[in-house]
Amino acid sequence: MVAAPSTGQGKTTVATGLMAALRARGLEVSGHKVGPDYIDPGYHAVATGRPGRNLDPHQVGEERIGPLLLHGARGADVAVVEGVMGLHDGRLGTDGFASTAHVAALTRTPVVLVVDIARMSRSVGALVAGMAAYDPAVEVVGVVLNRAGSPRNVEEVRRSLHLPVLGVVPREESLATPSRHLGLVPAAERDEATALVARLGEHVAKHVDLDAVLDVARTAPALDATPWDPAREVSPVPGGPVVAVAGGRAFTFAYAETEELLAAAGCRVVRFDPLTDRALPDGTQALLLGGGFPEEHARELARNTALLAQVRDAVRGGLPTVAECAGMLYLLDSLDDTPMAGVIGTSAAMSERLVLRYPVARAVGDSLLTRAGEEVRGHEFHRTALTRAARGWTPAWEVDRELIGVASPTLHASYLHLHWAGHPQLARRFTEAAAAAAPVAGPPLAEPEPTAVEPQEPQESTDPLLHHGDRELGPGLLDLAVNVHPEPRPAWLERALAEGVRASTSYPDPAAARVAIAELHRRRPDEVLVTAGAAEAFELVARWKQWRHVVVVHPQFTEPHAALERAGHRVTVVHCRAEDGYRLDPAAVPEDADLVVLGNPTNPTGVLHPAAEILRLRRPKRVVLVDEAFIDTVEGERESLAKDRRRGLLVVRSLTKHWSLPGIRVGYVVGNERSIAGLAARQVPWSVSTPAIHAATACTGPAAVAEAARRAARIAGWRSVLVAGLAERGVEVVESQASFVLARLGDGARAALRERGVAVRRADTFPGLDGSWARIAVRPPETTALLLAALDAARLQA
Repeated sequence: MVAAPSTGQGKTTVATGLMAALRARGLEVSGHKVGPDYIDPGYHAVATGRPGRNLDPHQVGEERIGPLLLHGARGADVAVVEGVMGLHDGRLGTDGFASTAHVAALTRTPVVLVVDIARMSRSVGALVAGMAAYDPAVEVVGVVLNRAGSPRNVEEVRRSLHLPVLGVVPREESLATPSRHLGLVPAAERDEATALVARLGEHVAKHVDLDAVLDVARTAPALDATPWDPAREVSPVPGGPVVAVAGGRAFTFAYAETEELLAAAGCRVVRFDPLTDRALPDGTQALLLGGGFPEEHARELARNTALLAQVRDAVRGGLPTVAECAGMLYLLDSLDDTPMAGVIGTSAAMSERLVLRYPVARAVGDSLLTRAGEEVRGHEFHRTALTRAARGWTPAWEVDRELIGVASPTLHASYLHLHWAGHPQLARRFTEAAAAAAPVAGPPLAEPEPTAVEPQEPQESTDPLLHHGDRELGPGLLDLAVNVHPEPRPAWLERALAEGVRASTSYPDPAAARVAIAELHRRRPDEVLVTAGAAEAFELVARWKQWRHVVVVHPQFTEPHAALERAGHRVTVVHCRAEDGYRLDPAAVPEDADLVVLGNPTNPTGVLHPAAEILRLRRPKRVVLVDEAFIDTVEGERESLAKDRRRGLLVVRSLTKHWSLPGIRVGYVVGNERSIAGLAARQVPWSVSTPAIHAATACTGPAAVAEAARRAARIAGWRSVLVAGLAERGVEVVESQASFVLARLGDGARAALRERGVAVRRADTFPGLDGSWARIAVRPPETTALLLAALDAARLQA
């Protein structure tokens, strides 16, 4: 048994290296892990060439620990067991139940302590003496000194010990194993895992006395137990049903005994990879979706639309399916805003809270796996959380007075992991259901080839002014390119839209919306024109007059510029300068300009210009057009000019982004009555639909004002997280007050992010910016974390 006084001492490194070193000697080695962990056994499997095994009294019961050890060690010359946490740390409140010491006592296995001595000398002796004497049932027989430094310190440590030193392993940072939010990165996700484990074996062989370790192992007495045999736990079912088991890089968490139970029951276990396989295995009659890290591979999973569709139809159609943790996430509507199979009507997202518990769970009702009131022992370990409860399903388990998961006669899905060797009745019920199920139909013959769903670089427009954020999107890409608010539309807006659809049997009449907008901005209705989004407003301004000298202040949203050019106007560009923080300099605008166009806050910089500075642009016979499409994302709508009734001032507002209405197209213009009448004369009749009119009325009412303020406050908080994360990475960010930020990620960074499933908006189509810049939509912190992780990965590869 390789144990340690606490976690972080290096026992995984020493245990895995020891397995590899002994195997390199020509010995047959079996690897085992105390507790429920899936990741360390994956490295053990690489080191030994055999399945990694778990020894967990909580999940399988004390009586099965000896039999499972003997089962996993069949035909082996030596078994190496890696402990969990500190030697005596077990399930909380149980006096060390399921600890390393507990398993060592149950199996009478001699213990070798791994101690990190990088910051200790004689204290190591006191620590080891206490660990060895604490429990007489646990035999601590030797010590491996890890992360050793100077020979003088090692000698000081040796003199403090009363136990043999079996090895002195020096610091070797190049052998560190990368980790993420739930621990080490699984071996199955690392192409270099085999080479790393081989180097670990060489390192341990060089610094640990393998002969002494084998002498210690030989002192272990014979176990008075019969090896566990899956054939004694289940009875064969007729027909040899095909059970499809998810594998690959996204689904790496599995106990070897689960598949052995299924095989003993007569099932034909066929692995498939949801990242790459376009269909379930031929003849599938049951589906097992285990644990893993789908949140790390969500975009890739989403790109495999053919398999997602087949799984959705099959599970909805009654295919017996068990889904644990990652498997459940795969069956949700979405994971971190990325579409999944859509079987279970809810979504999940990354959370700041790590859920780690070792519970006793009680079945809520009869289901595919369980019978009402039945108790099992499992574990939960995840950092995702459901955004809301799944409606219409019976909960799977009651855990600590909380109802979790979903269950039905054909589906069992929850965050709870179970070791079926401890609950063989689950395997029996699953295989019986598989035998009775009809095989899944194959995918449609006309499915596109996999390359059709790979993220492609967006098609370039012949005119960069016509490039919009939606061109950056593609199947499976995380959207940080389009500035549409990510939260659901409020219920009152959904009702307004539904009423608009019902009323669409009549021609649209915007009168009510004009009144509502006028009341919001303390204006008269004849000072308001409702439009089909801000885009229609820009077209109307472009065709309103024969402008003599048009000025567009850039960088800013390109649609007004494009509309003016389409109307035949020559546009003069006035650049806000980077050295000024892209702020407006009114003196830079030519005096003879009769139309000046400016965004506030400006897209893509997010700069909020003072209203007083904008008013300095006013001149006799000049129109100043202010695009306030994103002013509702600014707390308090500071610097808005929508209520300013001075002549020569037009303000365009959009409701499509803040209220998630890009497909409805609704906005408006406010200005003096003569200007509004001139624009209205050029508006195509009934250009604004009835649903859009109802939306405009609702989005300018009291409920909308209150909700808009709440959203603006949340956006400010999200933005601060994004800006801080970019700043920590040395990324230059323009000071923004909007729902997006302009960041200098560097040349090629946008494409590198796209390869990792993250879409941001290219910025070189905005006059005055180059390809080193990108516009990033502000999103909740959990989504921002995915962007930052992708950015880190792209930089690491570069």
